[in-house]
Amino acid sequence: MEPARKRRISPVWEHFDLISPNKVRCLLCSKELGYNNNTSSMLRHYRALHENKEETRASSSQATRKQELDETLVSMIVKDTQPFSIVEDVGFRAFVSKLDPNYVIPTRQALKAMVEAKYESAKEKAKAKVEKVAAVSLTSDMWTSINMDAYLAVTCHFVGDKTRLSSVLLGVKAFPQSHTAENIARVKASLMEEWGITNKVTCMVTDGAPNMVACVRELKLRHHICIAHTLNLIVKKALDQNPVFSGIRAKARKLVGFFRSSTTAKEKLTQVQLHLGMAKLKLMQEVETRWNSTYLMLQRLVELREPVGAALAGLQHDMPMITSDEFSIVGGCLSLLSPFYDATVELSAEENVSASKVVPLMKMLEQNLQEEIAKPAPAVALEMGEQLIRQLREKLYTLQSMSIMSLATLLDPRFKVIGFFSQTKATEAIKRLTSECATIVRAQQSREEIPQASTSHDVTGGSKLWRHLDTSVMEARRSQNVTADATVEVQRYLSEPNIGRLENPLEYWERQKLLYPNLHKLALAFLCTPASSVPCERVFSKAGEVVSKKRNRLKPKTVEKLLFLNKNE
Repeated sequence: MEPARKRRISPVWEHFDLISPNKVRCLLCSKELGYNNNTSSMLRHYRALHENKEETRASSSQATRKQELDETLVSMIVKDTQPFSIVEDVGFRAFVSKLDPNYVIPTRQALKAMVEAKYESAKEKAKAKVEKVAAVSLTSDMWTSINMDAYLAVTCHFVGDKTRLSSVLLGVKAFPQSHTAENIARVKASLMEEWGITNKVTCMVTDGAPNMVACVRELKLRHHICIAHTLNLIVKKALDQNPVFSGIRAKARKLVGFFRSSTTAKEKLTQVQLHLGMAKLKLMQEVETRWNSTYLMLQRLVELREPVGAALAGLQHDMPMITSDEFSIVGGCLSLLSPFYDATVELSAEENVSASKVVPLMKMLEQNLQEEIAKPAPAVALEMGEQLIRQLREKLYTLQSMSIMSLATLLDPRFKVIGFFSQTKATEAIKRLTSECATIVRAQQSREEIPQASTSHDVTGGSKLWRHLDTSVMEARRSQNVTADATVEVQRYLSEPNIGRLENPLEYWERQKLLYPNLHKLALAFLCTPASSVPCERVFSKAGEVVSKKRNRLKPKTVEKLLFLNKNE
């Protein structure tokens, strides 16, 4: 019984097992020791061979645990746009202490240093990813914070691994200088040089601001204006030019404002919805600069027409009521605008090929409008439909003439020639594509050719007299061969049946890259272009959370690092 008593008293028994009355075995190394009713030999063995290792292992484990928790804290700051001062908040510290009393929360300064280290690491990874690709497209926009500090953002888009579109935020630069095209171009050129993409840019997408347009011209890059902005201008112009519809919108704004500002009216509307067995929905107010907010406001008002009417009947108010005829006009106009809303959402996608959809979608919008105005509808809706068709055709003609849009459409195996509204424009685009393909073939041949001197000697037979003529003939023959090769490749591709609209065009090009090697290179260059500059707008939506009332003292460099990590991690 004595060993059992000893085992309960001495801590060393945690590392040994009694295997016989006079022998013990070490649980750490399995060595057997003599046992004589005392633990002296066991203690000597443990201290000589295991004690330091155990302490090192425990220390290493604690260090690893702290590192994991530190990294998780940094991720929370970045993803949830939390202020650095959260580590000083009493509630947060109490919460962490309850979760893990051994964790020492880093100081505000230490946390900021961790974010900077994570930024440097993430930037190197992003640069390595961009370095591998042959072509990229950029989007750019400007934003002003609540502190009235201006920022310029640039995002980069390319075909990454596994035939999927990838994007990287290159930078969000503080822009205290004057917003001239020259100044903007200088910052963008510096960013492109830093990331090693100066000669890789296929296109830059911006809004239609004159300084942005002039900036891209200064950089000598292909340019297209954000299609979401273009659609916004088309629809806003049609809405503003219709006085009857403008009057209905004004009524709707007042009505929505009444329910959103009055707690009594808001509660009454909720009660009526519950009484009617409807889902609890709120009215939505429009934003003057965005037509889709007008669409959503009117759509929700039509949806809640019955509960809104019942709620108003039980309230004292002087609100102008929307009549039955006016609701009919709204319904007819919403039918016209619904495809525009869907198109804006689809063309704002960041992870799908979108530039190639612009021309086909504009064509589909025009055809949808033609079908809608052929149906019986209020005169106001028909007039709006006619205005939308006129403006769409004008924009569609321009878009089909742009090389970036026409080539992207042709190189998308879902659309090809069928995506065009005009057959003449489709033919012009095919010529342009053949020329681009021939340029690639010519460049490839130049790299593979033997030195010019020996070739020229063979062709002329060593005669100086005929040298210029013979060389010209050789160059003409080579040029004809290049054009013929490019034409064959383009025509063979175009003669193939189109793939399904829901298929991934990048997967098609991965399968066909050996059959159409030159067109494959062009597809990677043109299909990575976004249809809109919405990716940059999303960055600034997040920037509004980063630079908030609670974090209004952040330095511009810190803002850039937080946004970079939020977007790229």
